[in-house]
Order: sequence, then structure tokens, then C-alpha cells
Amino acid sequence: MALVVLSGCGGGLAEEPLDSMTAQQIFERGEAQVERGNPDDAAFTFGEIERLYPYSEFAQRALIMQAYSYHRDGDYENSRASAQRFLDFYPAEDDAPYAAYLLALSYYDQIDDVGRDQGLTFQALQALRAVIERYPDSDYARSSILKFDLAFDHLAAKEMEIGRYYLKRGHYAAAANRFRTVVEDFQTTVHTPEALHRLVESYLSIGLVDEAQSAGAILGHNYRSTEWYESSYALLNGQGLPAEVSGDNWLASIYRQVLRGEWL
Repeated sequence: MALVVLSGCGGGLAEEPLDSMTAQQIFERGEAQVERGNPDDAAFTFGEIERLYPYSEFAQRALIMQAYSYHRDGDYENSRASAQRFLDFYPAEDDAPYAAYLLALSYYDQIDDVGRDQGLTFQALQALRAVIERYPDSDYARSSILKFDLAFDHLAAKEMEIGRYYLKRGHYAAAANRFRTVVEDFQTTVHTPEALHRLVESYLSIGLVDEAQSAGAILGHNYRSTEWYESSYALLNGQGLPAEVSGDNWLASIYRQVLRGEWL
């Protein structure tokens, strides 16, 4: 049966009711709606296949397309729900890696909108890790690795932002705690050199000289060519302090790990 002309075409007839169409025809209508840039309509259309033809081969395909359509529409909550339902019903099917990837994207694509609340970023990391671990040979795993690194960096950047806020206002202990988190938990990100320098600043400001020197020693060992080492060296040197491990503190312990090759 041929599809009836769409009503948007110069006063044409209304679309044929979905409940009078075959599963394939409904699926093709949903695809056409996606192509026309109407993902919200497409999501509804694909959902009708699941309702009208729950045991057909198109019901499975429609569910993954519904998740995709919701995502295209920016309806991340419903995209996530559809993707999760696909994984619950069809965990061994070929589209399962894509469903898991869409679920991860439903968190990841909201990261820039969450302000200081990092809950979605943590959920994105967990969902991306699931794709990487469960489907390591898929194209989606490779893309997930890249996005995981970016989300991880995002968390570190937020810690740095808050730490700088405290540092600027003279709350040195609170600032040091934020920078310590970056050094301990996000050491593979690009923010580590600055975090170490800010620790030198913070610890010198509250009189924790051993910790400041140890932070400078790590900078000198791993990041000697950076501007952050130069700044820390100048700060320490200005007080007659060498950038070397001093005392028995958490930074001294990290320095010993570096020398033993146990940084991560």
C-alpha cells in the first residue's frame, strides 16, 4: 500500500492513521520524519510500532530509533529511557552497543549545562565506561574513550575553578583541598601542573612549608618545562626554600610513587 500524500504538501490529504498501517510503513514514516527534521514526531511514530506491533521485527528497530529521535530532539530523559529499555529487552542484539552509547550521550551532552552540579558528569563517566568495558571492539567504544577523557577533564576543571575561587578570597585550606583532589584523583588531566602550583601558593600562605616544597618537587620532576614550575620555583626561592621533598606528608608520598613509576 502506498503512503498517502502528506498534508503539508499544498493542501494535500491528511496522513493515513498509524493504526491502519503496517509496521514497515510506520517505520518508514518515522524515518521520513527524522529526515525532515521532526525528531519529536518521529519518536512518537516509532513508539507506536512498539504499541501496535510489539512482537514484530520492526518493534526492536523502532525502539533504538525512538531513542535516537529523542536524542536528536534534545529530550535526553526519554532518550535514556528508550535506550535502557532496548538494553533490557535486547541485550545481545547488534544494536546494543549503540543503545548503550546513546544512553551515555544522554548524560554527556548535558555536561555544559549543569553549572556546579557535577552529578550528570559522574553519570556520563559511568555510562561511557560501561560502553568501553562491555563493547571494547565497537566503534562506540573508541568514541566513548575520547568523551570519557573530556568528561574527566571537565570534572578536574570544575575543581580548579572552585579552588581558584577560594584561593582568591584567602580561604587557603579550602583551596588546597580542591587542588589536592585534582592531584590525587585527576592526575592524568592537563590541570595537574597548575594544581600543584596552586598547592605551593596555598600551603605557603598557611605556613605548611614541607607540603609546599614537596608540591614544587613534583612539579620539577614531571613538569619542569611548564610556566607553573617556573612560578612555583620563584615563590619558593623567594623564601629561600628549595623545590624538594620535605617531611612526611601526602605530597612526599606521591613524589616517592612518581620515582617508583607508580603515579597512576
